[in-house]
Amino acid sequence: MLIESMQRIIDPHTIQFNEAIAVASLGLVINIISAFLLKDDHHHGEHDHDHHHHDHNLKAAYLHVLADALTSLLAIIALVSGKYFGWDWLDPIMGIVGAVIITRWSYGLLKQTGPILLDGSIEATYQAAVKDTIEKDSDNLISDIHIWKVGANHYAAIISLITLYPKSTEYYKVLLNDFHKLSHITIEVNVCEEDVCKVP
Repeated sequence: MLIESMQRIIDPHTIQFNEAIAVASLGLVINIISAFLLKDDHHHGEHDHDHHHHDHNLKAAYLHVLADALTSLLAIIALVSGKYFGWDWLDPIMGIVGAVIITRWSYGLLKQTGPILLDGSIEATYQAAVKDTIEKDSDNLISDIHIWKVGANHYAAIISLITLYPKSTEYYKVLLNDFHKLSHITIEVNVCEEDVCKVP
């Protein structure tokens, strides 16, 4: 969009204003209807799962049609101005503005979803607190721990521990009840033989 708009500033083309305004208006109406439909789905999805949970697919689609609606509106303003005031230069300028808006939206979405796609880990202090909570109980020793992002404020955890006195996995999950960011916890309990481990 940016490249084409800059090319049209350098080499202006004849604009069929009536047809272009009709197409841009139709696009605006469709995008507004789509935005209302996606907004309802987005809010219902949040209510059904968790008030802090966001479906990034729905959010991306919602923001996409909003950005399209805004660029359609800018195009209509530019086309009407070109038709009635002869400001043909305004159409490519609005194209550049639209390209900037879409770029900013895309960057914001990538910034939010990037850590999830790349299995962004939780803060080191938070992970250390999880480890400390389990190891303070009995003779537990964490042999492996991995905590990664699965949602806006949601993390999954896989924890492997060694102990002489094994308990159910639910017991260890209860120990982590205060760690509200951990939405999905998998515990692996390994029994350590007395002749291998020191008895506390």
